[in-house]
Amino acid sequence: MAVKEELKKLGLHFIVVELGEVDIMENITQEQRTELKLGLIDSGLELMDDKRTVLIERIKNTIIEMVHHSDVVIKTNFSDYLSQKLNHDYTYLANLFSEIQGITIEHFIINHKIERIKELIIYDELNITEIAWKMNYSSVAHLSNQFKKVTGLSPSHFKQLKIKRRSQIEDI
Repeated sequence: MAVKEELKKLGLHFIVVELGEVDIMENITQEQRTELKLGLIDSGLELMDDKRTVLIERIKNTIIEMVHHSDVVIKTNFSDYLSQKLNHDYTYLANLFSEIQGITIEHFIINHKIERIKELIIYDELNITEIAWKMNYSSVAHLSNQFKKVTGLSPSHFKQLKIKRRSQIEDI
């Protein structure tokens, strides 16, 4: 909403305003760009000018959407999915992400999947087999091994402890 308000103030017409991305109908002048940047900063947001930074944000947003906000089980490799969705070779995306973020895309995805699994365990609506299927694991054993490697706990031990402290998506 804040982004839409700033665009309206400048008389700019937008087609789409999504998480991390805006499609504006007209060409934007340097003066409008500066005013937009300042307006966004006042709202606690920032305008990203660097194409590499924008691509990194698109990678993160795609992963977050895929892991946390989609009920569709993606049965393709994450690498193929990201490559198709972002129209870039996966090797380029992976190298850029690692260079800028200091973590691989794979570890970023795993961290988000584990946080989502914690959430699903706490909600207690699905059993571990259903969670493994929903999160696209080949088996419960694979999910359990990865969960234990990241958290130090088995999913069942995590559930018994009723740990409700989860990391914020932005902090992963």
